[in-house]
Amino acid sequence: MTNKPAALSHLKVLDLSRVLAGPWCTQMLADLGADVIKVERPGAGDDTRHWGPPFLKDADGNDTTEATYFTACNRNKRAITLDMAKTEGQALIRQMAANSDILVENFKVGGLKQYGLDYESLKATNPRLIYCSVTGFGQTGPYAERAGYDLMIQAMSGLMSITGHADGQPGGGPMRMGVALIDVLTGIYATSAILAAIEARHTTGEGQHIDMALLDVSMAVLANQAAGYLNTGKVPQRLGNTHPSLAPYQTFETADGSMLLAIGNDGQFARFCDAAGQPEWATDARFASNTLRVKNREALVALMLPVTRTRSTADWTMLLEDKAVPCGPINDMAQAFADPQVQARGLVLKQPVVQVEHGQAATESIAKHATVNTVASPLRLMATPPVLRRPPPSLGEHTDEVLAELGLDATQIAALRGRGVV
Repeated sequence: MTNKPAALSHLKVLDLSRVLAGPWCTQMLADLGADVIKVERPGAGDDTRHWGPPFLKDADGNDTTEATYFTACNRNKRAITLDMAKTEGQALIRQMAANSDILVENFKVGGLKQYGLDYESLKATNPRLIYCSVTGFGQTGPYAERAGYDLMIQAMSGLMSITGHADGQPGGGPMRMGVALIDVLTGIYATSAILAAIEARHTTGEGQHIDMALLDVSMAVLANQAAGYLNTGKVPQRLGNTHPSLAPYQTFETADGSMLLAIGNDGQFARFCDAAGQPEWATDARFASNTLRVKNREALVALMLPVTRTRSTADWTMLLEDKAVPCGPINDMAQAFADPQVQARGLVLKQPVVQVEHGQAATESIAKHATVNTVASPLRLMATPPVLRRPPPSLGEHTDEVLAELGLDATQIAALRGRGVV
């Protein structure tokens, strides 16, 4: 995060999305320099502002009313409050959309048409608008009207069926991912689609409607597991931390815990065997190739476990580090952020925050000066890197500023606020 020229600083984004998938997409665009205006409900805001604990801390270490969830996907944005159920609110959104390059929304299918804020309505005044709709099941199909949430999509797509320990093992059964991964991946796919639409607009001069569905993304990211089923008809099963197509590629017990050993080819396996003092394993007919090791996985693991338990995780990692054998600890979150590589890459951003409400000082329950920590963008563009301009905004923090840019004066803004429009 630097002050170098940003890749997307010429683009304006109107963010009508909330929760995670849409805001993840718009935060990526904001990190790359786009001017993102996030529209929220007056008085309530994005649902994730209240999805706690955990909550942000004030200067005295006490919980505020602002959930940390919101900070994960809303930095670098300007935030306004606007009631789109009111005619005046709809008119203001149409005015902003007329001057925007991109609009991102995640209302139910057809939900914005009643307000005249659907793609066809806005396209009439801004044919260059790229309009990205994010829903659970897409704009078409028998489930289009259904609400879709990450956990439900993980279950329906088959992802949970291949996540977790096998039936019959301790803790066996389908398992959700530790984060709302399909929401995040949908945000990333949406960003890619938007950037493609921008490139197409250079040629055609016109924008387009983008239809992003969590279910579509969840099916797509089944990757090799889907390819295996589609080409063999064999339904993949849960294998815990074991890879279905590679061996040894799983967790192993060590003298002080566990490690992850990720051997992906025969050369790595031979080097591991030498380092472990068991060179004969590499020449054993049962383990001579990856296919054979997968077939004889149970026998191989039975031989390996007594050996892996003789050293600590740190010792194994150090032993294998210079032998190009992928091996590492299974960190918790604190250990991961304390890792020297994570620290060297500057993956934690500390941002001072000034909490405001309608341009004035916030209530005493929220720290006037606080710090919000977020994870840095992994996009490392050398010439036009991501930029860090703003912390996650307070509810309505930039309402006056954005409305003034639309040509409204202080009296008009105060009148809108008095009528509950903003």
